[in-house]
Amino acid sequence: MNINLQVGVKALLKNKEGKYLLIRRSPTKYPEAPNRWDIVGGRINPGASLFENLKREIKEETNLDLIDEPRLIAAQDILKIQEHDGRHVVRLTYVGSIDGEVTLDTEENVEYKWLTLEEVRAIEDLDRYFRELLD
Repeated sequence: MNINLQVGVKALLKNKEGKYLLIRRSPTKYPEAPNRWDIVGGRINPGASLFENLKREIKEETNLDLIDEPRLIAAQDILKIQEHDGRHVVRLTYVGSIDGEVTLDTEENVEYKWLTLEEVRAIEDLDRYFRELLD
C-alpha cells in the first residue's frame, strides 16, 4: 500500500479580549469539508521549522502575527487509509496569542468569528478533529 505522510500545524488563536478565532473553510477549496468551522493552519513545508510553518500559515490565512511563542496542546494521528485516499496525517495543534485585524485569504476561508470557548463548543458544524480536542 502506498501511504502519503503529511504533517499539519494548527493554531487556536486568542486575542486580547480572550476570544478565539474560528474560520469557515471555503467549499470550493475544501469540498470534503464544505463550510466547516476550523482553526487556522495547514500542511508544513519540509525544511522549515514547525514554528516557521505555523507563522506562515497564520499570516497567509489571516494576515495576523503571533505575539508570543505558541504552546503545543495536542498531537493527533489521523489515518485516512480506511477512507481510501492513502493519507496519514500528523496534526500538531498549538495555542497562541495574536494581535491585529483579520484579513482573510478568501480562497481558503470565507468567514471568521471571534468566540468564547463556550461559544466554540456550541458550534455544530465544527471540524471533527478540532471537536475531538474540545471534547
